[in-house]
Amino acid sequence: MAGATPQLIKELREMTGAGMLDCKNALNETGGDLEKAVQALREAGLGKAAKKAGNVAAEGLISVLVNDDFTKAALLELNSQTDFVAKNENFVNLTKEITNHALSNEIASAEVLTTSVINGQEFKTYLNEKIATIGENLVARKLALVSGQVVNGYVHATGRVGVVLAATCDEAVKDKAAALLRNIAMHASAMKPTVISYKDLDAEFVESENKAIRAEIEAENDELKRLGKPLKNIPDFVSRSQLTDEAIAAAKTKFEEELKTQGKPEKIWANIIPGKIERYITDNTQLDGRFALLSQAYVMDDKKTVEQAIAEVDASIKITEYIRFELGEGIEKKEEDFAAEVAKQMGK
Repeated sequence: MAGATPQLIKELREMTGAGMLDCKNALNETGGDLEKAVQALREAGLGKAAKKAGNVAAEGLISVLVNDDFTKAALLELNSQTDFVAKNENFVNLTKEITNHALSNEIASAEVLTTSVINGQEFKTYLNEKIATIGENLVARKLALVSGQVVNGYVHATGRVGVVLAATCDEAVKDKAAALLRNIAMHASAMKPTVISYKDLDAEFVESENKAIRAEIEAENDELKRLGKPLKNIPDFVSRSQLTDEAIAAAKTKFEEELKTQGKPEKIWANIIPGKIERYITDNTQLDGRFALLSQAYVMDDKKTVEQAIAEVDASIKITEYIRFELGEGIEKKEEDFAAEVAKQMGK
């Protein structure tokens, strides 16, 4: 029987995920018998990738790497099957190596990553060899490359959340902007905004949430009423995108009427109404505070919004891009019957 041929090597690589040279040697040793070659690779620990490829990889690490002049950053999610492997030094180093590869070669997506060449190998072959060594399915699921005048990022200590931000600013304040972006990335890792500004929120989403948030507050008020506690204001709106000049003018007129009814002297209205308008805007932009980064209360100082914190550092700083990865987000984890799995392993 013939040994290794290009077609057999190709088939064996597809079946096992092992490297080209390993497939060639296995085929030569087994006289070109594919089944025996597969077994030989598995016995050598080189064919594990094929057996592991169907396993759900929902653990792993998020990695962020920023270049030295803070103009470019790579954000990677590399998945493993178990948290145990994710904490292994080999896996940690693998994550760093792939992130560095992406940053150095300006690879902007997981799709492009899989077609790249790393350390002289096709990426798929490279990763399959790591799978064979580590013993679990590994997936480079998400990758982003962010470039800009100033870029920075943050990975939470657990490695489960990572954020990258880009901004424009006056060149003289670039260092300050880079430091600020890291703090804002830290904020975003905890507060989970989905967009930079309220202007980025989908209009249909805003409208649906308007009804939902009003219903939530009405339900809370029912309980507060039962407990004899002060009720919360039920908003007319939930986003700054809905607050037109006319809406704010109407609110101001309403407050003036209330003060007049209360017998407050008109000369002191100017001292009272601005605070009421500010509260009205806060009450009527609750959606922004949940989902829009700039509108959120800044975790470093919750007396100001992220937008206000940026302005205090320098008014020229404008965030232009925001990406947040959370480990395993969107992956369906297969529920396992542990007892059945044990029985299966024992051959029962």
